[in-house]
Amino acid sequence: MLKKVSLNNINTGRTTHLMVDTDTDEKAICGAGKAANETAKITTLGGLDETIQRVTGSSGGLADRAALFCGVARCLERNISTIKSFELQANRVKSARYRGIIAEVAHQISIGEKISDALEKFPEAFGSEIVALIKAGEESGRLPEVFKQIGTSQKKTVAIIKKLKKGMIYPGIVTFLGFAVVIVMAYTLVPAVSKLYRDLGATLPLATRVMMKLSDVLIASPYVLLIPVAFFYVLFKNWGKITKKRAVQKVFIHTPSVGNIVRMSSASVSFRCLALLLESGVRISTALQITSDSAPHFYYKNFFANIKEHINDGLSLPESFLMESHWLGKEGRTITGIMEIAGETGSATEMLDEIADDYEDELDSIANQIDKVMEPVTILFLGTLVGFLVYAIYSPIFNLSKVMLGDNKDKKPPAAARP
Repeated sequence: MLKKVSLNNINTGRTTHLMVDTDTDEKAICGAGKAANETAKITTLGGLDETIQRVTGSSGGLADRAALFCGVARCLERNISTIKSFELQANRVKSARYRGIIAEVAHQISIGEKISDALEKFPEAFGSEIVALIKAGEESGRLPEVFKQIGTSQKKTVAIIKKLKKGMIYPGIVTFLGFAVVIVMAYTLVPAVSKLYRDLGATLPLATRVMMKLSDVLIASPYVLLIPVAFFYVLFKNWGKITKKRAVQKVFIHTPSVGNIVRMSSASVSFRCLALLLESGVRISTALQITSDSAPHFYYKNFFANIKEHINDGLSLPESFLMESHWLGKEGRTITGIMEIAGETGSATEMLDEIADDYEDELDSIANQIDKVMEPVTILFLGTLVGFLVYAIYSPIFNLSKVMLGDNKDKKPPAAARP
Protein backbone atom coordinates (compact mmCIF):
# COMPACT_ATOMS: atom_id res chain seq x y z
CA MET A 1 0.00 0.00 0.00
CA LEU A 2 1.05 3.60 -0.49
CA LYS A 3 1.81 5.76 2.53
CA LYS A 4 2.30 9.52 2.59
CA VAL A 5 4.96 10.58 5.09
CA SER A 6 5.01 14.25 6.11
CA LEU A 7 8.36 15.15 7.68
CA ASN A 8 8.43 18.39 9.69
CA ASN A 9 11.79 19.95 10.51
CA ILE A 10 11.55 21.16 14.13
CA ASN A 11 14.29 23.75 13.53
CA THR A 12 12.96 25.42 10.40
CA GLY A 13 9.29 24.39 10.51
CA ARG A 14 9.51 23.24 6.90
CA THR A 15 7.42 20.19 5.93
CA THR A 16 8.41 17.67 3.25
CA HIS A 17 5.95 15.16 1.82
CA LEU A 18 7.23 11.80 0.59
CA MET A 19 5.52 8.66 -0.73
CA VAL A 20 6.62 5.22 0.42
CA ASP A 21 5.23 1.98 -0.99
CA THR A 22 5.18 -0.29 2.07
CA ASP A 23 2.82 -2.04 4.49
CA THR A 24 3.62 -0.58 7.94
CA ASP A 25 4.15 2.87 9.42
CA GLU A 26 7.56 1.86 10.84
CA LYS A 27 8.81 0.87 7.40
CA ALA A 28 7.33 4.05 5.94
CA ILE A 29 9.39 6.15 8.37
CA CYS A 30 12.51 4.16 7.49
CA GLY A 31 11.85 4.50 3.76
CA ALA A 32 11.28 8.24 4.08
CA GLY A 33 14.73 8.71 5.63
CA LYS A 34 13.50 10.53 8.74
CA ALA A 35 16.25 12.56 10.43
CA ALA A 36 16.70 13.09 14.17
CA ASN A 37 15.42 16.68 14.01
CA GLU A 38 12.22 15.77 12.15
CA THR A 39 8.78 14.62 13.23
CA ALA A 40 6.75 12.33 11.04
CA LYS A 41 3.04 12.17 10.26
CA ILE A 42 1.89 9.16 8.22
CA THR A 43 -1.25 8.93 6.09
CA THR A 44 -2.30 5.74 4.31
CA LEU A 45 -3.62 6.47 0.82
CA GLY A 46 -6.31 4.45 -0.85
CA GLY A 47 -8.81 4.49 -3.65
CA LEU A 48 -8.52 7.27 -6.21
CA ASP A 49 -5.75 9.11 -4.31
CA GLU A 50 -3.51 6.05 -4.38
CA THR A 51 -4.24 5.42 -8.07
CA ILE A 52 -3.38 9.01 -9.01
CA GLN A 53 -0.13 8.93 -7.03
CA ARG A 54 0.93 5.64 -8.59
CA VAL A 55 0.17 6.86 -12.11
CA THR A 56 1.79 10.29 -11.76
CA GLY A 57 4.66 9.39 -9.43
CA SER A 58 8.15 8.30 -10.45
CA SER A 59 8.48 4.59 -11.17
CA GLY A 60 12.15 4.45 -10.22
CA GLY A 61 13.99 2.02 -12.44
CA LEU A 62 17.61 2.14 -13.52
CA ALA A 63 18.39 5.53 -12.01
CA ASP A 64 17.17 4.58 -8.51
CA ARG A 65 18.81 1.16 -8.78
CA ALA A 66 22.15 2.70 -9.73
CA ALA A 67 21.93 5.22 -6.87
CA LEU A 68 21.04 2.44 -4.41
CA PHE A 69 23.92 0.12 -5.29
CA CYS A 70 26.53 2.89 -5.58
CA GLY A 71 25.49 4.32 -2.22
CA VAL A 72 25.45 0.96 -0.43
CA ALA A 73 28.86 0.07 -1.92
CA ARG A 74 30.36 3.32 -0.62
CA CYS A 75 28.96 2.70 2.87
CA LEU A 76 30.11 -0.93 3.00
CA GLU A 77 33.62 0.08 1.92
CA ARG A 78 33.75 2.30 5.01
CA ASN A 79 32.62 -0.54 7.30
CA ILE A 80 29.17 0.91 7.99
CA SER A 81 26.69 -1.77 9.05
CA THR A 82 24.56 -3.34 6.33
CA ILE A 83 21.25 -2.13 7.80
CA LYS A 84 22.52 1.43 8.16
CA SER A 85 24.00 1.29 4.65
CA PHE A 86 20.55 0.64 3.19
CA GLU A 87 18.74 3.11 5.44
CA LEU A 88 21.11 5.89 4.36
CA GLN A 89 19.97 5.45 0.74
CA ALA A 90 16.36 6.45 1.45
CA ASN A 91 16.99 10.07 0.51
CA ARG A 92 18.97 9.16 -2.62
CA VAL A 93 16.14 7.41 -4.45
CA LYS A 94 13.19 9.31 -5.92
CA SER A 95 10.39 6.76 -6.19
CA ALA A 96 7.96 5.44 -3.61
CA ARG A 97 8.69 1.97 -4.91
CA TYR A 98 12.41 2.04 -4.10
CA ARG A 99 11.84 3.77 -0.76
CA GLY A 100 9.61 0.84 0.14
CA ILE A 101 12.21 -1.64 -1.11
CA ILE A 102 14.90 -0.01 1.04
CA ALA A 103 12.67 -0.16 4.12
CA GLU A 104 11.73 -3.80 3.51
CA VAL A 105 15.33 -4.90 2.83
CA ALA A 106 16.55 -3.15 5.98
CA HIS A 107 13.78 -4.85 7.95
CA GLN A 108 14.60 -8.29 6.52
CA ILE A 109 18.29 -7.87 7.33
CA SER A 110 17.42 -6.79 10.89
CA ILE A 111 15.61 -10.09 11.50
CA GLY A 112 18.54 -12.16 10.23
CA GLU A 113 17.92 -12.51 6.49
CA LYS A 114 20.75 -12.30 3.95
CA ILE A 115 20.87 -9.35 1.55
CA SER A 116 20.43 -11.68 -1.43
CA ASP A 117 17.34 -13.29 0.13
CA ALA A 118 15.84 -9.88 0.91
CA LEU A 119 16.42 -8.58 -2.64
CA GLU A 120 15.07 -11.80 -4.11
CA LYS A 121 11.63 -10.80 -2.80
CA PHE A 122 11.59 -8.06 -5.48
CA PRO A 123 12.17 -9.90 -8.78
CA GLU A 124 10.65 -7.04 -10.79
CA ALA A 125 13.33 -4.66 -9.50
CA PHE A 126 16.33 -6.98 -9.15
CA GLY A 127 16.84 -9.65 -11.77
CA SER A 128 18.29 -13.09 -11.21
CA GLU A 129 21.75 -11.95 -12.32
CA ILE A 130 21.89 -9.26 -9.61
CA VAL A 131 20.75 -11.69 -6.92
CA ALA A 132 23.30 -14.26 -8.12
CA LEU A 133 26.08 -11.67 -8.01
CA ILE A 134 25.19 -10.66 -4.47
CA LYS A 135 25.05 -14.31 -3.36
CA ALA A 136 28.52 -14.80 -4.82
CA GLY A 137 29.71 -11.67 -3.01
CA GLU A 138 28.32 -12.91 0.29
CA GLU A 139 30.04 -16.29 -0.12
CA SER A 140 33.39 -14.80 -1.19
CA GLY A 141 33.37 -11.90 1.28
CA ARG A 142 33.59 -9.36 -1.54
CA LEU A 143 30.19 -7.74 -1.12
CA PRO A 144 31.41 -4.11 -1.35
CA GLU A 145 33.19 -4.82 -4.66
CA VAL A 146 30.13 -6.56 -6.07
CA PHE A 147 27.83 -3.67 -5.10
CA LYS A 148 30.26 -1.23 -6.66
CA GLN A 149 30.45 -3.22 -9.91
CA ILE A 150 26.67 -3.44 -10.16
CA GLY A 151 26.27 0.27 -9.43
CA THR A 152 28.90 1.26 -12.01
CA SER A 153 27.29 -0.92 -14.67
CA GLN A 154 23.85 0.53 -13.93
CA LYS A 155 25.18 4.10 -14.10
CA LYS A 156 26.70 3.46 -17.54
CA THR A 157 23.38 2.10 -18.77
CA VAL A 158 21.52 5.10 -17.33
CA ALA A 159 23.90 7.53 -19.06
CA ILE A 160 23.42 5.87 -22.45
CA ILE A 161 19.62 5.77 -22.11
CA LYS A 162 19.55 9.46 -21.13
CA LYS A 163 21.50 10.38 -24.25
CA LEU A 164 19.18 8.31 -26.44
CA LYS A 165 16.13 9.98 -24.89
CA LYS A 166 17.69 13.40 -25.34
CA GLY A 167 18.25 12.69 -29.03
CA MET A 168 14.59 11.70 -29.46
CA ILE A 169 13.17 14.93 -28.02
CA TYR A 170 13.32 16.89 -31.29
CA PRO A 171 11.72 14.15 -33.46
CA GLY A 172 9.08 13.60 -30.80
CA ILE A 173 8.12 17.28 -30.67
CA VAL A 174 7.98 17.57 -34.47
CA THR A 175 5.83 14.45 -34.76
CA PHE A 176 3.45 15.67 -32.05
CA LEU A 177 3.10 19.09 -33.71
CA GLY A 178 2.50 17.46 -37.08
CA PHE A 179 -0.41 15.41 -35.80
CA ALA A 180 -1.70 18.44 -33.88
CA VAL A 181 -1.83 20.44 -37.12
CA VAL A 182 -3.80 17.66 -38.83
CA ILE A 183 -6.32 17.59 -35.98
CA VAL A 184 -6.71 21.40 -35.94
CA MET A 185 -7.26 21.48 -39.71
CA ALA A 186 -9.78 18.66 -39.41
CA TYR A 187 -11.82 20.81 -37.01
CA THR A 188 -11.42 24.18 -38.78
CA LEU A 189 -10.36 24.35 -42.43
CA VAL A 190 -11.66 21.03 -43.74
CA PRO A 191 -15.30 21.53 -42.60
CA ALA A 192 -15.29 24.95 -44.28
CA VAL A 193 -14.19 23.68 -47.69
CA SER A 194 -15.85 20.24 -47.59
CA LYS A 195 -19.34 21.77 -47.96
CA LEU A 196 -18.19 23.56 -51.11
CA TYR A 197 -16.69 20.39 -52.53
CA ARG A 198 -19.82 18.35 -51.81
CA ASP A 199 -22.13 20.99 -53.36
CA LEU A 200 -20.13 20.96 -56.57
CA GLY A 201 -20.50 17.22 -56.87
CA ALA A 202 -17.03 16.89 -58.37
CA THR A 203 -14.84 13.82 -58.12
CA LEU A 204 -12.32 14.50 -55.35
CA PRO A 205 -8.80 13.10 -54.88
CA LEU A 206 -8.36 10.28 -52.39
CA ALA A 207 -6.34 12.50 -50.02
CA THR A 208 -9.18 15.03 -49.90
CA ARG A 209 -11.76 12.34 -49.22
CA VAL A 210 -9.59 10.94 -46.41
CA MET A 211 -9.33 14.36 -44.76
CA MET A 212 -13.08 14.96 -45.11
CA LYS A 213 -13.85 11.56 -43.59
CA LEU A 214 -11.43 12.23 -40.72
CA SER A 215 -13.06 15.62 -40.13
CA ASP A 216 -16.56 14.08 -40.06
CA VAL A 217 -15.48 11.44 -37.55
CA LEU A 218 -13.73 13.92 -35.23
CA ILE A 219 -16.62 16.39 -35.27
CA ALA A 220 -19.25 13.69 -34.69
CA SER A 221 -17.21 11.72 -32.12
CA PRO A 222 -14.46 13.88 -30.56
CA TYR A 223 -13.79 11.19 -27.95
CA VAL A 224 -12.06 9.23 -30.75
CA LEU A 225 -8.98 11.35 -29.98
CA LEU A 226 -8.69 9.48 -26.68
CA ILE A 227 -8.03 6.21 -28.52
CA PRO A 228 -4.47 7.03 -29.66
CA VAL A 229 -3.73 8.60 -26.26
CA ALA A 230 -4.88 5.42 -24.50
CA PHE A 231 -2.97 3.29 -27.01
CA PHE A 232 0.34 5.07 -26.41
CA TYR A 233 -0.22 5.06 -22.65
CA VAL A 234 -0.75 1.29 -22.64
CA LEU A 235 2.18 0.87 -25.04
CA PHE A 236 4.66 2.76 -22.86
CA LYS A 237 3.26 1.28 -19.65
CA ASN A 238 3.79 -2.28 -20.94
CA TRP A 239 6.83 -1.57 -23.11
CA GLY A 240 9.04 -3.85 -21.01
CA LYS A 241 6.67 -6.80 -21.39
CA ILE A 242 6.13 -6.14 -25.10
CA THR A 243 9.85 -6.05 -25.89
CA LYS A 244 10.31 -9.44 -24.21
CA LYS A 245 8.12 -11.12 -26.82
CA ARG A 246 10.23 -13.12 -29.27
CA ALA A 247 8.29 -11.92 -32.32
CA VAL A 248 8.83 -8.28 -31.32
CA GLN A 249 12.53 -8.85 -30.60
CA LYS A 250 12.98 -10.51 -33.97
CA VAL A 251 11.37 -7.56 -35.75
CA PHE A 252 13.53 -5.06 -33.87
CA ILE A 253 16.82 -6.84 -34.49
CA HIS A 254 16.13 -7.01 -38.25
CA THR A 255 15.11 -3.36 -38.48
CA PRO A 256 17.84 -1.15 -40.03
CA SER A 257 19.67 1.05 -37.49
CA VAL A 258 17.35 -0.04 -34.67
CA GLY A 259 18.62 -3.62 -34.91
CA ASN A 260 22.20 -2.48 -34.40
CA ILE A 261 21.27 -0.61 -31.21
CA VAL A 262 19.25 -3.57 -29.89
CA ARG A 263 22.09 -5.98 -30.58
CA MET A 264 24.76 -3.81 -28.96
CA SER A 265 22.69 -3.01 -25.86
CA SER A 266 21.80 -6.67 -25.32
CA ALA A 267 25.41 -7.75 -25.85
CA SER A 268 26.86 -5.17 -23.47
CA VAL A 269 24.45 -6.16 -20.67
CA SER A 270 25.03 -9.90 -21.21
CA PHE A 271 28.83 -9.80 -21.41
CA ARG A 272 29.05 -7.45 -18.44
CA CYS A 273 26.84 -9.79 -16.43
CA LEU A 274 29.02 -12.82 -17.30
CA ALA A 275 32.20 -10.91 -16.42
CA LEU A 276 30.78 -9.86 -13.04
CA LEU A 277 29.65 -13.41 -12.25
CA LEU A 278 33.02 -14.95 -13.12
CA GLU A 279 34.90 -12.25 -11.22
CA SER A 280 32.73 -12.96 -8.17
CA GLY A 281 33.75 -16.61 -8.17
CA VAL A 282 30.62 -18.18 -9.65
CA ARG A 283 31.19 -21.48 -11.49
CA ILE A 284 31.35 -20.98 -15.26
CA SER A 285 28.40 -23.28 -16.02
CA THR A 286 26.25 -21.54 -13.40
CA ALA A 287 27.39 -18.11 -14.62
CA LEU A 288 26.48 -18.99 -18.22
CA GLN A 289 23.04 -20.24 -17.15
CA ILE A 290 22.33 -17.07 -15.16
CA THR A 291 23.56 -14.91 -18.05
CA SER A 292 21.32 -16.82 -20.46
CA ASP A 293 18.28 -16.41 -18.20
CA SER A 294 18.85 -12.68 -17.71
CA ALA A 295 19.87 -11.74 -21.28
CA PRO A 296 17.53 -9.02 -22.68
CA HIS A 297 17.29 -10.57 -26.18
CA PHE A 298 16.50 -14.18 -27.03
CA TYR A 299 19.45 -14.31 -29.47
CA TYR A 300 21.78 -13.94 -26.49
CA LYS A 301 19.70 -16.29 -24.36
CA ASN A 302 20.26 -18.96 -27.00
CA PHE A 303 23.92 -18.01 -27.41
CA PHE A 304 24.88 -18.37 -23.74
CA ALA A 305 22.67 -21.45 -23.25
CA ASN A 306 24.46 -23.16 -26.14
CA ILE A 307 27.85 -22.06 -24.79
CA LYS A 308 26.97 -23.74 -21.49
CA GLU A 309 26.13 -26.99 -23.27
CA HIS A 310 29.44 -26.94 -25.13
CA ILE A 311 31.33 -26.30 -21.87
CA ASN A 312 29.54 -29.23 -20.24
CA ASP A 313 30.56 -31.38 -23.23
CA GLY A 314 34.21 -30.58 -22.54
CA LEU A 315 34.93 -27.79 -25.02
CA SER A 316 36.87 -24.68 -24.05
CA LEU A 317 35.30 -21.22 -23.86
CA PRO A 318 36.99 -19.96 -27.09
CA GLU A 319 35.91 -23.11 -28.98
CA SER A 320 32.36 -22.71 -27.73
CA PHE A 321 32.28 -19.05 -28.76
CA LEU A 322 33.51 -19.99 -32.24
CA MET A 323 30.77 -22.58 -32.71
CA GLU A 324 28.00 -20.14 -31.69
CA SER A 325 29.43 -16.94 -33.18
CA HIS A 326 26.56 -16.70 -35.71
CA TRP A 327 24.29 -15.44 -32.90
CA LEU A 328 26.55 -12.39 -32.46
CA GLY A 329 26.10 -10.96 -35.95
CA LYS A 330 28.99 -9.36 -37.83
CA GLU A 331 31.01 -8.96 -34.60
CA GLY A 332 31.03 -12.73 -34.02
CA ARG A 333 34.50 -13.36 -35.45
CA THR A 334 35.97 -10.40 -33.60
CA ILE A 335 34.57 -11.55 -30.26
CA THR A 336 35.78 -15.08 -30.93
CA GLY A 337 39.28 -13.70 -31.53
CA ILE A 338 39.17 -11.84 -28.23
CA MET A 339 38.12 -14.99 -26.42
CA GLU A 340 41.01 -16.89 -28.04
CA ILE A 341 43.34 -14.33 -26.48
CA ALA A 342 41.54 -14.88 -23.16
CA GLY A 343 42.06 -18.62 -23.46
CA GLU A 344 45.79 -18.21 -24.08
CA THR A 345 46.36 -15.60 -21.37
CA GLY A 346 43.88 -16.85 -18.77
CA SER A 347 42.16 -13.46 -18.59
CA ALA A 348 38.55 -14.30 -19.48
CA THR A 349 37.07 -11.78 -17.06
CA GLU A 350 39.18 -8.91 -18.39
CA MET A 351 38.38 -9.82 -22.00
CA LEU A 352 34.64 -10.04 -21.30
CA ASP A 353 34.81 -6.63 -19.62
CA GLU A 354 36.64 -5.32 -22.68
CA ILE A 355 33.92 -6.63 -24.99
CA ALA A 356 31.24 -5.01 -22.83
CA ASP A 357 33.23 -1.74 -22.78
CA ASP A 358 33.51 -1.76 -26.58
CA TYR A 359 29.76 -2.23 -26.99
CA GLU A 360 29.04 0.51 -24.45
CA ASP A 361 31.43 2.89 -26.23
CA GLU A 362 29.66 2.25 -29.53
CA LEU A 363 26.28 2.79 -27.90
CA ASP A 364 27.57 6.01 -26.37
CA SER A 365 28.73 7.18 -29.80
CA ILE A 366 25.34 6.37 -31.33
CA ALA A 367 23.58 8.15 -28.47
CA ASN A 368 25.66 11.28 -29.11
CA GLN A 369 24.72 11.24 -32.81
CA ILE A 370 21.11 10.08 -32.57
CA ASP A 371 19.77 13.61 -33.14
CA LYS A 372 21.82 13.93 -36.35
CA VAL A 373 20.60 10.54 -37.55
CA MET A 374 16.96 11.32 -36.78
CA GLU A 375 16.99 14.82 -38.31
CA PRO A 376 16.66 13.74 -41.97
CA VAL A 377 14.00 11.18 -41.03
CA THR A 378 12.08 13.89 -39.19
CA ILE A 379 12.37 16.29 -42.11
CA LEU A 380 11.16 13.59 -44.51
CA PHE A 381 8.17 12.84 -42.27
CA LEU A 382 7.31 16.53 -41.91
CA GLY A 383 7.66 17.16 -45.65
CA THR A 384 5.42 14.21 -46.48
CA LEU A 385 2.79 15.38 -44.01
CA VAL A 386 2.81 18.95 -45.32
CA GLY A 387 2.67 17.74 -48.92
CA PHE A 388 -0.31 15.52 -48.11
CA LEU A 389 -2.19 18.37 -46.44
CA VAL A 390 -1.49 20.83 -49.27
CA TYR A 391 -2.55 18.32 -51.90
CA ALA A 392 -5.68 17.28 -49.97
CA ILE A 393 -6.90 20.84 -49.33
CA TYR A 394 -5.81 22.79 -52.40
CA SER A 395 -5.83 20.26 -55.23
CA PRO A 396 -9.65 20.44 -55.71
CA ILE A 397 -9.48 24.26 -55.71
CA PHE A 398 -7.33 24.24 -58.84
CA ASN A 399 -10.08 22.32 -60.65
CA LEU A 400 -12.98 24.53 -59.53
CA SER A 401 -13.03 26.43 -62.83
CA LYS A 402 -13.55 23.22 -64.81
CA VAL A 403 -16.36 22.08 -62.52
CA MET A 404 -18.13 25.44 -62.38
CA LEU A 405 -17.74 26.45 -66.07
CA GLY A 406 -17.88 22.99 -67.56
CA ASP A 407 -15.67 21.52 -70.28
CA ASN A 408 -16.28 23.37 -73.57
CA LYS A 409 -13.56 21.87 -75.70
CA ASP A 410 -15.95 19.38 -77.41
CA LYS A 411 -18.66 22.00 -78.17
CA LYS A 412 -18.86 23.30 -81.75
CA PRO A 413 -18.62 27.03 -82.23
CA PRO A 414 -21.92 28.67 -83.26
CA ALA A 415 -22.52 29.04 -87.04
CA ALA A 416 -21.75 32.42 -88.56
CA ALA A 417 -24.77 34.64 -89.00
CA ARG A 418 -25.99 35.01 -92.59
CA PRO A 419 -25.83 38.47 -94.02
